[in-house]
Amino acid sequence: MSGPDHFPRNVPFRPSTAFIPWFIIDFLLVIAFIFACTALPVLFAAEMNLLLMTAILGGFAVIVILFVVWTRLYYDTMGYELHDDELRWRRGVWFRTTGIVPYNRITNLDLKQGPVMRWLRISTISIQTAGYSGQSVPEIRIEAIEQAEELREILRASVRACSGRSDGTGTGAPTSPRAEVPFASTGTSMLILDELKKIRALLEQQKK
Repeated sequence: MSGPDHFPRNVPFRPSTAFIPWFIIDFLLVIAFIFACTALPVLFAAEMNLLLMTAILGGFAVIVILFVVWTRLYYDTMGYELHDDELRWRRGVWFRTTGIVPYNRITNLDLKQGPVMRWLRISTISIQTAGYSGQSVPEIRIEAIEQAEELREILRASVRACSGRSDGTGTGAPTSPRAEVPFASTGTSMLILDELKKIRALLEQQKK
């Protein structure tokens, strides 16, 4: 299938259903590590007290069950939508969060895939924007996507088009190599310019 068939414009799409086992498996690995580091030493120190062991195992079981239920509910709230000039997203069980990311603010598109994700054949696209430049946490992650390479190329083409670049996918006028500015640095330059304007305004206020 082509890109538009997988990710058509103005039509919401969800992550792969493999998101659910991926989240649960990762959580179980964390729980197993915590159990090995904390609960096991306590059980051995207590000489395998049956009541204590039952209480600890029961507590972990309740946590796992609640997380499984929450993961399913969380998946049902997730959604992404590609538009001509922006990406829209939503998620959240108790606290619903929606957001809009204009393509001309996107600076980086990183494809990530851990061991469990490779096994499930899914990937996550981490999107960094100009407002989040220099931070380790991306503004948004498009999680558990089966055609991640395809979606990343669609996003890259949209970024180039909205940034006015004419390298075969953009719509802007041709520019010389010297005048061309990579889209990854355009947003950062604008932020620096805004900061300089604020500093200038502050200095002028102090002089008055």
